Amino acid sequence: MSKVSIVRCPDYSDTKRALAEALDLLGGLENIIQSGDRVLIKPNILSASPPERAATTHPSVVASMCEFVLQAGGKPIVGDGAGISRPGATAKALKASGIEEAAIRAGAKVVNFETAGFTLVDVPDPLQFQKLYIANPILEADIVISLPKLKTHELTYYTGAVKNFFGVLPLKCRKEIHLLGKRDLFGEAVADIYSIVRPSFAVMDGVIGMEGNGPSHGKPINSGVILASQDCISLDIVAAELIGFDPLKIPTTAGVLKKGFANQCPVIVGTPLKEVKMKFKQSSGGISTAPSFLTRSLGKYFTIYPQINQQKCTHCGACYLNCSPQAVERLEKGGFRINQDKCILCYCCRELCPNNAVEIKKSLLATLLTEKENLFRKT
Repeated sequence: MSKVSIVRCPDYSDTKRALAEALDLLGGLENIIQSGDRVLIKPNILSASPPERAATTHPSVVASMCEFVLQAGGKPIVGDGAGISRPGATAKALKASGIEEAAIRAGAKVVNFETAGFTLVDVPDPLQFQKLYIANPILEADIVISLPKLKTHELTYYTGAVKNFFGVLPLKCRKEIHLLGKRDLFGEAVADIYSIVRPSFAVMDGVIGMEGNGPSHGKPINSGVILASQDCISLDIVAAELIGFDPLKIPTTAGVLKKGFANQCPVIVGTPLKEVKMKFKQSSGGISTAPSFLTRSLGKYFTIYPQINQQKCTHCGACYLNCSPQAVERLEKGGFRINQDKCILCYCCRELCPNNAVEIKKSLLATLLTEKENLFRKT
Protein backbone atom coordinates (compact mmCIF):
# COMPACT_ATOMS: atom_id res chain seq x y z
CA MET A 1 0.00 0.00 0.00
CA SER A 2 1.54 3.34 -1.08
CA LYS A 3 1.93 6.12 1.46
CA VAL A 4 1.67 9.86 0.93
CA SER A 5 2.99 12.24 3.58
CA ILE A 6 1.42 15.66 4.11
CA VAL A 7 3.24 18.30 6.15
CA ARG A 8 2.16 21.88 6.78
CA CYS A 9 4.53 24.52 5.41
CA PRO A 10 3.09 28.05 5.72
CA ASP A 11 5.90 29.76 3.76
CA TYR A 12 9.17 29.01 2.02
CA SER A 13 11.31 29.98 5.02
CA ASP A 14 10.14 26.68 6.53
CA THR A 15 10.83 24.50 3.47
CA LYS A 16 13.76 22.47 4.75
CA ARG A 17 12.08 21.58 8.05
CA ALA A 18 8.84 20.58 6.33
CA LEU A 19 10.59 18.54 3.66
CA ALA A 20 12.69 16.74 6.28
CA GLU A 21 9.52 15.79 8.14
CA ALA A 22 7.78 14.65 4.94
CA LEU A 23 10.73 12.40 4.11
CA ASP A 24 11.02 11.01 7.64
CA LEU A 25 7.35 10.02 7.61
CA LEU A 26 8.17 7.77 4.65
CA GLY A 27 11.37 6.29 6.08
CA GLY A 28 13.80 8.78 4.51
CA LEU A 29 15.78 8.60 1.28
CA GLU A 30 18.42 6.19 2.55
CA ASN A 31 16.24 3.20 1.61
CA ILE A 32 16.00 4.50 -1.96
CA ILE A 33 19.37 6.07 -2.71
CA GLN A 34 22.63 4.15 -2.56
CA SER A 35 26.02 5.78 -2.21
CA GLY A 36 27.18 7.18 -5.52
CA ASP A 37 23.79 7.02 -7.25
CA ARG A 38 23.17 9.65 -9.91
CA VAL A 39 19.88 11.18 -8.78
CA LEU A 40 18.00 13.17 -11.42
CA ILE A 41 15.72 15.71 -9.74
CA LYS A 42 13.04 16.88 -12.18
CA PRO A 43 11.35 20.14 -11.08
CA ASN A 44 8.68 21.93 -13.09
CA ILE A 45 10.51 24.60 -15.11
CA LEU A 46 7.69 25.60 -17.42
CA SER A 47 8.87 29.03 -18.50
CA ALA A 48 11.04 32.03 -17.60
CA SER A 49 8.90 33.02 -14.62
CA PRO A 50 10.08 34.35 -11.23
CA PRO A 51 9.27 32.21 -8.16
CA GLU A 52 6.48 34.50 -6.97
CA ARG A 53 4.42 33.73 -10.08
CA ALA A 54 4.04 30.13 -8.79
CA ALA A 55 4.43 28.68 -12.30
CA THR A 56 7.59 26.75 -11.43
CA THR A 57 8.83 24.66 -8.52
CA HIS A 58 10.20 27.04 -5.89
CA PRO A 59 14.01 27.17 -5.72
CA SER A 60 14.00 26.57 -1.94
CA VAL A 61 12.29 23.21 -2.50
CA VAL A 62 14.84 22.30 -5.17
CA ALA A 63 17.77 23.32 -2.96
CA SER A 64 16.46 21.41 0.06
CA MET A 65 15.89 18.28 -2.02
CA CYS A 66 19.44 18.47 -3.36
CA GLU A 67 20.81 18.71 0.17
CA PHE A 68 18.85 15.65 1.33
CA VAL A 69 20.03 13.66 -1.69
CA LEU A 70 23.63 14.55 -0.84
CA GLN A 71 23.06 13.49 2.78
CA ALA A 72 21.79 10.13 1.54
CA GLY A 73 24.98 9.63 -0.47
CA GLY A 74 23.58 10.47 -3.89
CA LYS A 75 24.84 12.84 -6.57
CA PRO A 76 22.02 15.34 -7.32
CA ILE A 77 21.43 16.44 -10.90
CA VAL A 78 18.69 19.01 -11.53
CA GLY A 79 17.23 19.11 -15.02
CA ASP A 80 14.19 19.91 -17.14
CA GLY A 81 13.09 21.26 -20.50
CA ALA A 82 10.89 24.36 -20.75
CA GLY A 83 7.59 24.13 -22.58
CA ILE A 84 8.25 27.07 -24.91
CA SER A 85 8.99 26.49 -28.60
CA ARG A 86 11.91 28.87 -28.69
CA PRO A 87 15.66 28.16 -28.71
CA GLY A 88 17.25 29.01 -25.39
CA ALA A 89 13.94 28.90 -23.53
CA THR A 90 15.12 26.36 -20.97
CA ALA A 91 18.32 28.25 -20.19
CA LYS A 92 16.29 31.41 -19.56
CA ALA A 93 13.75 29.54 -17.44
CA LEU A 94 16.44 27.94 -15.29
CA LYS A 95 17.84 31.38 -14.49
CA ALA A 96 14.58 33.35 -14.13
CA SER A 97 13.02 30.75 -11.82
CA GLY A 98 16.02 30.86 -9.49
CA ILE A 99 16.36 27.08 -9.81
CA GLU A 100 19.77 27.04 -11.48
CA GLU A 101 21.39 29.21 -8.82
CA ALA A 102 19.68 27.35 -5.95
CA ALA A 103 20.73 23.95 -7.29
CA ILE A 104 24.36 24.95 -7.82
CA ARG A 105 24.61 26.49 -4.36
CA ALA A 106 23.22 23.28 -2.88
CA GLY A 107 25.95 21.26 -4.58
CA ALA A 108 24.00 19.88 -7.56
CA LYS A 109 24.81 19.70 -11.23
CA VAL A 110 22.32 21.41 -13.56
CA VAL A 111 21.43 19.97 -16.98
CA ASN A 112 19.38 21.49 -19.76
CA PHE A 113 17.20 18.84 -21.43
CA GLU A 114 16.87 21.05 -24.48
CA THR A 115 20.54 20.60 -25.34
CA ALA A 116 21.56 17.41 -23.48
CA GLY A 117 20.43 15.13 -26.29
CA PHE A 118 17.58 12.65 -26.71
CA THR A 119 17.34 8.92 -27.37
CA LEU A 120 14.52 7.13 -29.17
CA VAL A 121 13.10 4.54 -26.77
CA ASP A 122 10.53 1.75 -27.17
CA VAL A 123 7.39 2.27 -25.07
CA PRO A 124 6.36 -0.81 -23.05
CA ASP A 125 2.71 -1.79 -23.64
CA PRO A 126 1.99 1.45 -25.50
CA LEU A 127 -1.38 3.18 -25.37
CA GLN A 128 -0.65 5.95 -27.89
CA PHE A 129 3.01 5.89 -28.94
CA GLN A 130 5.21 2.94 -29.88
CA LYS A 131 8.41 4.98 -29.47
CA LEU A 132 9.30 8.28 -27.82
CA TYR A 133 12.37 10.48 -27.64
CA ILE A 134 13.47 10.83 -24.01
CA ALA A 135 16.06 13.28 -22.62
CA ASN A 136 19.38 11.52 -22.06
CA PRO A 137 19.86 12.71 -18.44
CA ILE A 138 16.69 10.82 -17.47
CA LEU A 139 17.89 7.61 -19.10
CA GLU A 140 21.38 7.92 -17.61
CA ALA A 141 20.19 8.47 -14.00
CA ASP A 142 20.16 5.72 -11.37
CA ILE A 143 17.27 7.35 -9.50
CA VAL A 144 14.65 9.80 -10.80
CA ILE A 145 12.71 12.10 -8.47
CA SER A 146 9.72 14.19 -9.54
CA LEU A 147 9.53 17.66 -7.99
CA PRO A 148 6.25 19.13 -9.28
CA LYS A 149 4.30 22.27 -8.43
CA LEU A 150 0.71 22.07 -7.19
CA LYS A 151 -1.23 23.70 -10.03
CA THR A 152 -4.38 23.58 -12.09
CA HIS A 153 -4.11 22.88 -15.81
CA GLU A 154 -6.29 23.88 -18.75
CA LEU A 155 -5.99 20.52 -20.45
CA THR A 156 -5.59 17.99 -17.63
CA TYR A 157 -7.47 19.98 -14.92
CA TYR A 158 -4.57 19.38 -12.51
CA THR A 159 -0.86 18.92 -13.11
CA GLY A 160 1.41 17.08 -10.71
CA ALA A 161 4.02 14.37 -10.27
CA VAL A 162 3.07 12.27 -13.33
CA LYS A 163 2.42 15.12 -15.77
CA ASN A 164 5.74 16.65 -14.69
CA PHE A 165 7.54 14.17 -16.95
CA PHE A 166 6.05 15.71 -20.08
CA GLY A 167 9.16 17.89 -19.89
CA VAL A 168 11.49 14.98 -20.75
CA LEU A 169 10.32 15.08 -24.39
CA PRO A 170 11.65 17.31 -27.17
CA LEU A 171 9.25 19.97 -28.36
CA LYS A 172 8.22 18.20 -31.55
CA CYS A 173 7.03 15.15 -29.59
CA ARG A 174 5.11 17.38 -27.19
CA LYS A 175 3.39 19.03 -30.11
CA GLU A 176 2.38 15.65 -31.56
CA ILE A 177 0.84 14.65 -28.23
CA HIS A 178 -1.08 17.92 -27.92
CA LEU A 179 -2.45 17.36 -31.42
CA LEU A 180 -4.16 14.16 -30.29
CA GLY A 181 -7.03 16.52 -29.56
CA LYS A 182 -8.69 14.75 -26.60
CA ARG A 183 -8.00 14.81 -22.88
CA ASP A 184 -8.13 11.05 -22.42
CA LEU A 185 -5.74 10.43 -25.32
CA PHE A 186 -3.36 13.04 -23.93
CA GLY A 187 -3.48 11.28 -20.56
CA GLU A 188 -2.66 7.97 -22.19
CA ALA A 189 0.31 9.53 -23.98
CA VAL A 190 1.64 10.87 -20.66
CA ALA A 191 1.20 7.36 -19.25
CA ASP A 192 3.42 6.09 -22.08
CA ILE A 193 6.12 8.57 -20.98
CA TYR A 194 5.73 7.54 -17.34
CA SER A 195 6.16 3.87 -18.20
CA ILE A 196 9.64 4.66 -19.52
CA VAL A 197 10.78 7.01 -16.77
CA ARG A 198 9.44 5.06 -13.73
CA PRO A 199 10.50 7.55 -11.01
CA SER A 200 11.41 6.34 -7.52
CA PHE A 201 10.15 9.28 -5.47
CA ALA A 202 8.15 12.51 -5.65
CA VAL A 203 7.95 15.68 -3.58
CA MET A 204 5.33 18.32 -4.35
CA ASP A 205 5.74 22.03 -3.79
CA GLY A 206 2.30 22.95 -2.47
CA VAL A 207 3.41 25.88 -0.33
CA ILE A 208 2.16 28.39 -2.88
CA GLY A 209 0.09 26.68 -5.54
CA MET A 210 -1.67 28.00 -8.63
CA GLU A 211 -5.42 28.01 -9.19
CA GLY A 212 -7.51 29.13 -12.16
CA ASN A 213 -5.92 29.23 -15.58
CA GLY A 214 -2.86 27.11 -14.84
CA PRO A 215 -0.27 25.95 -15.55
CA SER A 216 1.15 29.42 -16.32
CA HIS A 217 -1.59 32.07 -16.24
CA GLY A 218 -3.39 31.21 -13.03
CA LYS A 219 -3.41 32.93 -9.66
CA PRO A 220 -0.95 32.07 -6.86
CA ILE A 221 -2.71 30.68 -3.79
CA ASN A 222 -1.30 29.85 -0.38
CA SER A 223 -2.01 26.13 0.01
CA GLY A 224 0.63 25.70 2.71
CA VAL A 225 1.74 22.08 2.28
CA ILE A 226 4.59 19.82 1.21
CA LEU A 227 3.58 16.35 -0.02
CA ALA A 228 5.84 13.36 -0.65
CA SER A 229 5.53 9.75 -1.76
CA GLN A 230 7.49 6.89 -3.27
CA ASP A 231 4.69 6.67 -5.83
CA CYS A 232 3.89 9.61 -8.13
CA ILE A 233 0.38 8.35 -8.88
CA SER A 234 -0.57 8.07 -5.22
CA LEU A 235 0.75 11.58 -4.64
CA ASP A 236 -1.36 12.90 -7.54
CA ILE A 237 -4.48 11.19 -6.21
CA VAL A 238 -4.07 12.81 -2.79
CA ALA A 239 -3.04 16.22 -4.17
CA ALA A 240 -6.01 16.37 -6.56
CA GLU A 241 -8.39 15.57 -3.73
CA LEU A 242 -6.66 18.14 -1.54
CA ILE A 243 -7.61 20.95 -3.95
CA GLY A 244 -11.16 19.70 -4.49
CA PHE A 245 -10.81 17.71 -7.72
CA ASP A 246 -11.99 14.17 -8.42
CA PRO A 247 -8.66 12.29 -8.71
CA LEU A 248 -9.99 9.65 -11.08
CA LYS A 249 -11.17 12.30 -13.56
CA ILE A 250 -7.65 13.66 -14.00
CA PRO A 251 -6.66 12.38 -17.50
CA THR A 252 -3.04 11.66 -16.59
CA THR A 253 -4.05 9.70 -13.48
CA ALA A 254 -6.65 7.78 -15.48
CA GLY A 255 -4.00 7.04 -18.11
CA VAL A 256 -1.45 5.53 -15.72
CA LEU A 257 -4.14 3.54 -13.91
CA LYS A 258 -5.34 2.19 -17.26
CA LYS A 259 -1.79 1.07 -17.88
CA GLY A 260 -1.84 -0.90 -14.62
CA PHE A 261 0.29 1.30 -12.38
CA ALA A 262 -0.37 1.76 -8.63
CA ASN A 263 -3.59 1.54 -6.67
CA GLN A 264 -6.41 3.97 -6.06
CA CYS A 265 -6.31 4.03 -2.23
CA PRO A 266 -3.04 5.46 -0.88
CA VAL A 267 -2.48 5.78 2.87
CA ILE A 268 -1.97 9.32 4.20
CA VAL A 269 0.57 9.92 6.97
CA GLY A 270 1.34 13.16 8.77
CA THR A 271 -1.27 15.91 8.63
CA PRO A 272 -4.79 14.55 7.96
CA LEU A 273 -6.11 15.49 4.53
CA LYS A 274 -9.29 17.03 5.96
CA GLU A 275 -7.24 19.59 7.90
CA VAL A 276 -5.56 21.06 4.80
CA LYS A 277 -8.17 20.42 2.13
CA MET A 278 -9.28 23.47 0.15
CA LYS A 279 -11.01 24.36 -3.10
CA PHE A 280 -8.93 25.58 -6.03
CA LYS A 281 -10.67 27.47 -8.82
CA GLN A 282 -10.64 25.42 -11.99
CA SER A 283 -9.34 26.63 -15.31
CA SER A 284 -11.80 28.47 -17.52
CA GLY A 285 -9.93 27.29 -20.62
CA GLY A 286 -9.31 23.82 -21.89
CA ILE A 287 -9.16 21.66 -24.92
CA SER A 288 -10.65 22.82 -28.20
CA THR A 289 -14.11 21.54 -29.09
CA ALA A 290 -13.13 21.45 -32.74
CA PRO A 291 -12.81 18.01 -34.38
CA SER A 292 -9.40 16.42 -33.82
CA PHE A 293 -8.71 16.19 -37.56
CA LEU A 294 -9.14 19.98 -37.77
CA THR A 295 -6.84 20.77 -34.86
CA ARG A 296 -4.20 18.47 -36.29
CA SER A 297 -4.51 20.20 -39.64
CA LEU A 298 -4.21 23.68 -38.16
CA GLY A 299 -1.22 22.55 -36.13
CA LYS A 300 0.68 21.94 -39.34
CA TYR A 301 0.56 25.65 -40.07
CA PHE A 302 2.22 26.58 -36.76
CA THR A 303 5.86 25.71 -37.36
CA ILE A 304 9.08 26.97 -35.81
CA TYR A 305 12.17 25.21 -37.06
CA PRO A 306 15.95 25.64 -37.43
CA GLN A 307 17.59 26.25 -40.78
CA ILE A 308 21.28 26.54 -41.66
CA ASN A 309 22.42 29.78 -43.26
CA GLN A 310 24.87 28.44 -45.85
CA GLN A 311 26.67 31.79 -46.14
CA LYS A 312 27.54 31.77 -42.42
CA CYS A 313 28.27 28.05 -42.17
CA THR A 314 31.99 27.17 -41.98
CA HIS A 315 31.40 23.39 -42.29
CA CYS A 316 32.78 22.73 -38.80
CA GLY A 317 30.29 19.88 -38.30
CA ALA A 318 29.24 20.77 -34.72
CA CYS A 319 25.56 20.50 -35.65
CA TYR A 320 26.08 17.24 -37.56
CA LEU A 321 28.00 15.54 -34.75
CA ASN A 322 25.59 16.52 -31.98
CA CYS A 323 22.17 15.91 -33.56
CA SER A 324 20.40 13.11 -31.65
CA PRO A 325 17.89 12.13 -34.38
CA GLN A 326 20.48 12.63 -37.16
CA ALA A 327 18.34 15.32 -38.75
CA VAL A 328 21.43 17.26 -39.85
CA GLU A 329 22.54 15.83 -43.15
CA ARG A 330 25.81 16.35 -45.03
CA LEU A 331 25.51 17.86 -48.51
CA GLU A 332 27.42 16.41 -51.45
CA LYS A 333 29.09 19.75 -52.22
CA GLY A 334 30.00 20.40 -48.61
CA GLY A 335 28.03 21.97 -45.81
CA PHE A 336 24.94 20.67 -44.08
CA ARG A 337 21.16 20.90 -44.16
CA ILE A 338 18.44 20.10 -41.62
CA ASN A 339 15.83 17.51 -42.58
CA GLN A 340 12.64 18.94 -41.06
CA ASP A 341 10.92 15.55 -41.09
CA LYS A 342 13.55 14.19 -38.69
CA CYS A 343 14.05 17.34 -36.61
CA ILE A 344 12.71 17.08 -33.03
CA LEU A 345 13.23 20.79 -32.21
CA CYS A 346 15.84 20.28 -29.50
CA TYR A 347 17.82 23.22 -30.96
CA CYS A 348 21.17 21.62 -30.13
CA CYS A 349 22.39 22.64 -33.60
CA ARG A 350 21.69 26.30 -32.86
CA GLU A 351 23.07 26.21 -29.32
CA LEU A 352 26.32 24.53 -30.37
CA CYS A 353 27.01 26.39 -33.62
CA PRO A 354 30.12 28.57 -33.07
CA ASN A 355 29.24 30.84 -35.99
CA ASN A 356 25.57 31.54 -35.31
CA ALA A 357 24.76 29.96 -38.66
CA VAL A 358 21.60 28.17 -37.52
CA GLU A 359 18.63 30.49 -37.84
CA ILE A 360 15.03 30.07 -36.73
CA LYS A 361 12.33 30.13 -39.38
CA LYS A 362 8.65 30.54 -38.54
CA SER A 363 5.47 29.99 -40.49
CA LEU A 364 3.16 33.00 -40.89
CA LEU A 365 0.84 31.72 -38.15
CA ALA A 366 3.74 31.16 -35.75
CA THR A 367 5.13 34.61 -36.52
CA LEU A 368 1.80 36.31 -35.81
CA LEU A 369 1.16 34.40 -32.59
CA THR A 370 4.66 34.84 -31.15
CA GLU A 371 4.63 38.55 -31.97
CA LYS A 372 1.30 38.82 -30.14
CA GLU A 373 2.80 36.96 -27.17
CA ASN A 374 5.78 39.33 -27.07
CA LEU A 375 3.47 42.35 -27.24
CA PHE A 376 1.45 41.12 -24.24
CA ARG A 377 4.67 40.47 -22.33
CA LYS A 378 5.81 44.07 -22.84
CA THR A 379 2.45 45.53 -21.75
